[in-house]
Amino acid sequence: MAKLTCGLLLALTVVAAGQDRPAQFRTSASFIRVDVFPTAKGVPVVDLKQEDFEVLEDKVPQKIASFEHVLVQTHLPEEARREPATLAESRAGLATTRGRVYILFLDVYHVEGTGSQKIRQPLIDLLDNALGDGDLLAVMAPGMSVRDLTFVAKTRSVAAVLDQVWGRRDRIDERDPEDANTKQCYPLPPVCPAGLADEIIDRRRETKTLDALRDLVEYLRDVREERKAVLTVTDGWRLFEANPRLPLPVGVYCGGPSAGTPPLGIDPRNGRIVSSAPPTGAFSESQCEIDRMRLATIDDYQRMRDIGEEANRANVSFYPIDPRGLVASEQAMQPPGIAGVDMHTTPISPRADVTQTEARLRSLRTLALDTDGTAIVSTNDIPGAMRRVAADLSSYYLLGYASTGKPDGKFHAITVRVKRPGVDVRARRGYLAATPTELAAAAPPAPPPLAGAAAAEASAVTAALAPLAAYTRDVPVRVQAAAGWNTDGTAGIWVVADVLGEDWRGGGQADAMLVASDGQTLATSRIRIAAGDRSFRARLVPSAPVAPGDYTVAVRSRGAADAASPSTESVRLHVAASPEPTGVLFVHRGPATGNKDAPAADARFRRTDQLRVEVPTVDGTPWSARVLDRNGQALSVPVTVAVKDDADGARWQTAQVSLAPLAVGDYVIELTRPQVPSASGETTRTLAAFRIVP
Repeated sequence: MAKLTCGLLLALTVVAAGQDRPAQFRTSASFIRVDVFPTAKGVPVVDLKQEDFEVLEDKVPQKIASFEHVLVQTHLPEEARREPATLAESRAGLATTRGRVYILFLDVYHVEGTGSQKIRQPLIDLLDNALGDGDLLAVMAPGMSVRDLTFVAKTRSVAAVLDQVWGRRDRIDERDPEDANTKQCYPLPPVCPAGLADEIIDRRRETKTLDALRDLVEYLRDVREERKAVLTVTDGWRLFEANPRLPLPVGVYCGGPSAGTPPLGIDPRNGRIVSSAPPTGAFSESQCEIDRMRLATIDDYQRMRDIGEEANRANVSFYPIDPRGLVASEQAMQPPGIAGVDMHTTPISPRADVTQTEARLRSLRTLALDTDGTAIVSTNDIPGAMRRVAADLSSYYLLGYASTGKPDGKFHAITVRVKRPGVDVRARRGYLAATPTELAAAAPPAPPPLAGAAAAEASAVTAALAPLAAYTRDVPVRVQAAAGWNTDGTAGIWVVADVLGEDWRGGGQADAMLVASDGQTLATSRIRIAAGDRSFRARLVPSAPVAPGDYTVAVRSRGAADAASPSTESVRLHVAASPEPTGVLFVHRGPATGNKDAPAADARFRRTDQLRVEVPTVDGTPWSARVLDRNGQALSVPVTVAVKDDADGARWQTAQVSLAPLAVGDYVIELTRPQVPSASGETTRTLAAFRIVP
């Protein structure tokens, strides 16, 4: 991440002149996801059910097809957060529905140097408290291109950016060359009236900031559908409107300096006060006039309203943070400067002072209100307000519905209601539908029909990948089971479970059960889970021989800190005729496991992991194995196969692979018993599907 940190530092030190514009796309599917943040008296409501919600699109009721309550594990240690290994991985993580996306927008033009230092630790604390596993964070500032955004999972690179004095509102030793040029074009009295250059500079800075926010919103609309949170650190904006006097002929304002007597100014190369003309190329009267005419007619109030509307369409929420705390006066935050030189020393009247202060705070409150965010302004308890924001973002609901609206390219309003009294709801306000032409263009071409062995192969791979679709929904406990036959002719049943959530920090216990189709419990096993463990593996030993057929493996679990009822999850398990195995078990090892082998029921892994697939078997000869992509094509990825015997008599065919060569996506490990016909006359083959995540 060193390269990333250097890039962020450079972006905040040097303000670029232009910005790339991202490609624009629209929602092209009729299935719409809505994230909902319900609160009661400012506290998240965590016990709502699907039947408690109503969703309307353009005032038409919609049927909720999917429902999920997401509880984010906050206060996750930085070392436990899995950092994307490449730029491609970080951007691929934006497409996932589980993790949240944060943008830290540092408004360098509208924050003082002291304010940027004052807010450093509260920002780091907020991010450390709010970021959970799978969450991503990027930093942006005016002048940066949205194409340069890099998303990370850890705050250390962001802390390096915040360590510097990035606020430039009160800086006179590191001035933008455009600002210096404006000062030379419109010098202070008696040549030009007081405040002329100041207003042009302030208008240009505000325009650059709003341009950056607009581009950011458009970019975030295209990268993912779920909510994006923009933590905007700024003193606020005046929201300039057209000034009819500003475009008047320059002679109305300025008489021009005496010949041979250049005005007092600042050398933009080193920030020093000079009494001679700046170097050639630093002074352009024609550019000054172009800027003056252009900036005289801006309407930033309307631009801000447009940004709010676009943010609603893009499902972007703004959380403005004023680092000054309580502000009584606009003048109070002006530095003393050097009389007659510093652009911030132009005095303003008390009435204008109050008006400007109120305008800046109002702009922040309005932006938050219009985008379902929260404004942290006019408070000296900034850390406390940030903790409330982190808590608010740690619990939300994901609703999904198949829209009854038409693909007309228009904005469709979404309204979410909660039937329980006293609950306030913040939710996505709508989406921009695709047009029929866009839908047709976006549809992938139909693949040529397959026949014979190729069709059977494609069908088998598709069936193996199908369970991965369930990973769009997190559950308190995830369960995986496998069955096989021992050398003595009896069936063996194994279960692996992952436990999630805060309640498991102190450990807990679980009961695993094998249940027959008639409801009879055939085997049970109680597992004690040590503090810090997140998974377990157990063998179920039935009291009587198990015949081939269908069974259920259930796990009832409770964390040590869990005050609610136990969580129960179950999976169906088909026991095939001897000697065929059913199912696989995963074992992984990587930074998240302390580089120790750990069982896994969740089939999502990182590129930094080593993955081992285990299949119960009676064979003593290793099978062959290979990695397939989601289309069933073999990849040139080495796979190590072996036979492993456990102390309890169980035997396993194993296939181990390093995931580093694989990109984010879905894959299959194929294990094949060569030249040994099965009971059905086909060669035994086991397919184990898994997913690489950022």
